[in-house]
This record gives sequence, C-alpha cells and structure tokens, in this order.
Amino acid sequence: MAVTLFCLLIPISTYAQTNTTILVMGDSLSAEYGLARGSGWVRLLEDQLHKEESRWSVFNASISGETSSGGLARLSKLLEQKKPGIVLLELGANDALRGLSIQESENNLRKMIQLSKKSGAKVLLFGMQIPPNYGQEYTKQFKNLYTKLASQENVQSLPFFLKGVASDTTLFQADRIHPNEQAQPILFKNVWDAMAPYRTLLKGK
Repeated sequence: MAVTLFCLLIPISTYAQTNTTILVMGDSLSAEYGLARGSGWVRLLEDQLHKEESRWSVFNASISGETSSGGLARLSKLLEQKKPGIVLLELGANDALRGLSIQESENNLRKMIQLSKKSGAKVLLFGMQIPPNYGQEYTKQFKNLYTKLASQENVQSLPFFLKGVASDTTLFQADRIHPNEQAQPILFKNVWDAMAPYRTLLKGK
C-alpha cells in the first residue's frame, strides 16, 4: 500500500516542481519598448522573486504592438511549452488603438483566460483604460470589459495597470504613449500588489 501511494505521489510532486513559471502575455507596455534592456517592470518582478529566493521564474512573451487576437493565436503553444503556473495577461490596449470592437476583444481575452485555466494556470488580468477622445461610451465599455471578464471567469484582476502613471506626463516617453524608465517601479508595484493572493504560492525555494 505504501509503495502504491509513493508511486501515485511522484507525478504530483514532479508537476509541482516544474510548474513554477510565470508567463507574461503583453504588448509594448511589458516588452520594454523604448527602454534600456532589463529596466522594465517584468525584470523588476524577476528581481523581486530572486530577492525572496523564490523557485519561480518569469518568461516574458510580450510583443510590441500585440493585440488580443495575436496573443490568442500564440497562447496555446506557449502554455504547452512553458507549462506556467501563473499567466499575467496584459493585452487589449492595441485593440482599441486599431478600432477593434469591444466584443472581439472580450471574446479573445475570454478565450485566453479559459485556455490558461484549462492548462492549470492561475490568471491575473490587467485592466486597461483608454483616453476619452475615443468616445465616452466606447471608453466606458472598454474599461468595464476587464472587470466583467474577471468576475465572470473568476480570476484575479489588476483594476488599472497604469495607476499612478497615466495622469503624470513626466512618466512617459516622448511619444506620450509608453511609460518611461521612471514609471517602471510604479507599474511593478501595481502588479506585485495585485499578485498578493499568490504570494504564498511564490514563496520558498
């Protein structure tokens, strides 16, 4: 009986040891666009994990200009290859910039959440907002999209990724779209605070 139990525990233990990757699916805001390499918030997350002697690692699959449809097209292969325990989903802003419908963005993000959950990963959905010049109704619907998805799919959410940054022009690069290096610690803190429910999971070697 003891031998049988030991055998049954082996695959569970192995899975627990290998399922310690955080997969970041984002766009230029997470891909260090216009920044010195290694200065973005994702690197700050890696540094924090190292500081805490966590056995978790980060794989940044973010691509500048990425849309929710592009992320969805790449996700299945990444889930299979990296087998992440946590997926940080930071997409959607480029959908709005390209005029994609709210429904299309919602469908893509929902599928990404569901694929991640089905693979066994926990999800943190990053809330995004767009300037009011896109129209009051569209702006409102876009903002509410993330809260709606997080609630319906029962995943953790970061209400607004650019909190503390969006209203300060000194924290943006010359294009006034992409946060600069000084903004990265703020973005990291927003993410790290939102990851509070996973802190226990991340601790330990």
